Amino acid sequence: MVDSASSRTNPPLPRATELLYGRHAVLEALRAGRRRIYRVYLGQGVRSAPIVADILAAAQQRGCPVVEAQRQTLDQAGPVNHQGVVAEVAPYPYVDLDELLDSASPVGDLLYLILDHLQDVQNLGTLLRTAEAMAVTGVLLPDRRAAGITPAVVNASAGAVEHLRIALIGNLAQTITRLKAANVWVAGLDASTGAVPLGKADLTGPLALVVGAEGAGLARLVREQCDWLLAIPMYGAVASLNAAVAGSVALVAARQMRGK
Repeated sequence: MVDSASSRTNPPLPRATELLYGRHAVLEALRAGRRRIYRVYLGQGVRSAPIVADILAAAQQRGCPVVEAQRQTLDQAGPVNHQGVVAEVAPYPYVDLDELLDSASPVGDLLYLILDHLQDVQNLGTLLRTAEAMAVTGVLLPDRRAAGITPAVVNASAGAVEHLRIALIGNLAQTITRLKAANVWVAGLDASTGAVPLGKADLTGPLALVVGAEGAGLARLVREQCDWLLAIPMYGAVASLNAAVAGSVALVAARQMRGK
């Protein structure tokens, strides 16, 4: 229920928490129910949009207050396109690596995504949106020199990251070694000589797909740890795809090979 009385005020938003912005990002955070949402702020005049009705219903189900706010309040989320919707939330709930590897998924259906120091927020959000759509078991992100799960990433993923299990890791090469010890095959996206064309690769069974950073690709130690390398054949004038597109293509191929 919207607190109409609060529409006459312009309260400062607390900075001890994160401020999610965008209609899809806030809606999926409410639906996922994985992190605490303290309050949802709605701009005046946005309730006529159909998706806002879904936000109100989800907030009511969660017992989350919804407050009408002036634009000055919403703009505290930053110079972003908040679409008239901002939520004050607890930090993103990363999972422990042990929890992620101890998955309840059938062994043959394990599908992990490992990101080798992606730094572009839009690329990360796009790739994580695909990862959720392809039902990955979990995502492994470096805890340094890489983009983390910020409100900008949540927005770029249209809220999909709220449904993902993501672990922060300190050493990619050691983590890959651990996955291999657990009988998970590790395939790195790389156009090096000898890489297996995507259409000829067997992507069934327990698999971890490694996607490299923009421009630099896979780090040498990470590349050497992979069981094999995958290449996406290019037929047009463009010689390569960016990290988000390449990773998405490979994730779709892996999911199609193993079925729903």
